[in-house]
Amino acid sequence: MPQVHLLNHVAGNVRSLINAIEKVGFEVIWVKEPSDLENAERLIFPGVGNFGHCMTTLRSAGFVEPLQKFIASGKPFMGICVGLQALFDGSEESPGVRGLGVIPGILKRFDATSKSVPHIGWNSAATHEFGDESLYGLRPHSKYYYVHSYAVQVDRAALATWDVATAVYGGEEFVGAVGRGSLFATQFHPEKSGVAGLRVLKAFLEGQRLGPLMGRAAEPAETPTGGLTKRIIACLDVRANDRGDLVVTKGDQYDVREGSAAGGDVRNLGKPVELAKRYYDDGADEVTFLNITSFRNCPLVDLPMLEVLRRTSETVFVPLTIGGGIRDMVDPDGSHCSALEVATLYFKSGADKVSIGSDAVAAAEQYYRRGGELRGDTAIESISGAYGCQAVVVSVDPRRVYVRTPEETERNTIKTAKRGPNGEEYCWYQCTIKGGREGKDMDVQQLVLAVEAMGAGEILLNCIDKDGTNSGFDLELINIVKSTIKIPVIASSGAGNPGHFEEVFAKTTTDAALGAGMFHRREYTVKQVKEFLAGKGLLVRDVEEDDL
Repeated sequence: MPQVHLLNHVAGNVRSLINAIEKVGFEVIWVKEPSDLENAERLIFPGVGNFGHCMTTLRSAGFVEPLQKFIASGKPFMGICVGLQALFDGSEESPGVRGLGVIPGILKRFDATSKSVPHIGWNSAATHEFGDESLYGLRPHSKYYYVHSYAVQVDRAALATWDVATAVYGGEEFVGAVGRGSLFATQFHPEKSGVAGLRVLKAFLEGQRLGPLMGRAAEPAETPTGGLTKRIIACLDVRANDRGDLVVTKGDQYDVREGSAAGGDVRNLGKPVELAKRYYDDGADEVTFLNITSFRNCPLVDLPMLEVLRRTSETVFVPLTIGGGIRDMVDPDGSHCSALEVATLYFKSGADKVSIGSDAVAAAEQYYRRGGELRGDTAIESISGAYGCQAVVVSVDPRRVYVRTPEETERNTIKTAKRGPNGEEYCWYQCTIKGGREGKDMDVQQLVLAVEAMGAGEILLNCIDKDGTNSGFDLELINIVKSTIKIPVIASSGAGNPGHFEEVFAKTTTDAALGAGMFHRREYTVKQVKEFLAGKGLLVRDVEEDDL
């Protein structure tokens, strides 16, 4: 089997990249020391997270000059995400930190005044100068998975001698991929971009810089203008049943047992790995696992969800999020494990993002008690500091509290179109923990502002009142959260049919929408939802035929 060397540094989820490389027929050899580069014929430099942290790590390990020498040798080199960013002169993310200086330019932060930052989701990588040929498998109609806050703005004069593929986000055109000769780099993650991404990875590894376009891909491509698609996410609540088997379950407001709460067994809607693969094949843009058991008495290295992630990432090449149990913990042997160590194990097993729930509320309470002071000791801060804010999702579980007038509470209220049980015209959204079983004296606006300040990159916005109802998303809740923060928001709870997805995208500015029970029970498929949205004129990612 042909080989490719992979640079070993703090790079977030490399498990999926290894699986993707093996999927297209190559064996991975780790580069652990700078001297290992001397024996490499092909090299991939992956990475997520902070530009400065990445470059500082490389410099302290003595990799900078050997990397520059390898690239100058003309051997095949591929950078992914931060691996692309490192090729440039520097980044506004880390002023004063020098990049490798291979390509001229400075990365700049996206303008957050009119759009969510980070840029998370499926976007284009369009080339315009290759006619009927494809640069490293890129296709004009394909979508690729991006997750970043900083990008290289397109300067055609500075990049005149480079092959450039571009994308547009909120009116800003940026470099989606760049290459010259045997050097190629992508801002997107090919290993998380489904069949389209695997095609790009295969073309690079086989040295196919240019190849023929086929089928729909051969049609003229429009210049991308806001090519970010509407993300549809499949969510799997995973827990152990009474026999200890892991199952995907769903309930009404977290009551997941058949019959009465004290009666039947845990509702079993399928096995997590098999369901995740089904949703991937069906076109889900992301898959989220919410561990609602936590396995509190299990040694950290034996957590069942680690095996679920390992097995899922072997066949599912879209982003995977894991929630539940991401916190400081004590192993049964008495050893202390930080939230960062727990998250690292999940990333190494195949997760791209971790989701933090109840612990985020406790962190927000401390944040406000300190007068808005950040100390860097929360799970959110430590994980985002190491892996980047895009790796941290905060799962928020608010519920409505109705009041007759805003003066009845100190919390942020809204005038609601859905009156309360006694005709109340106002409500506020109370934060809850423990799956909605315990309310806190904090409203949802306070919580999302606090976790955004701590470094969360995305909000998974549930609604306790809507959970399990199949009555549609809480649009008022989504709109007030979107108006409060700049980071992306995933709408959750209440989806029962494709029309609910159209409604939430039409009446809010949510960045993504999540479904669970309607998919598990096969009432509707992800594909049917996407076809419905496309029929309404919304941009969604197509499921591409596997022609690898």
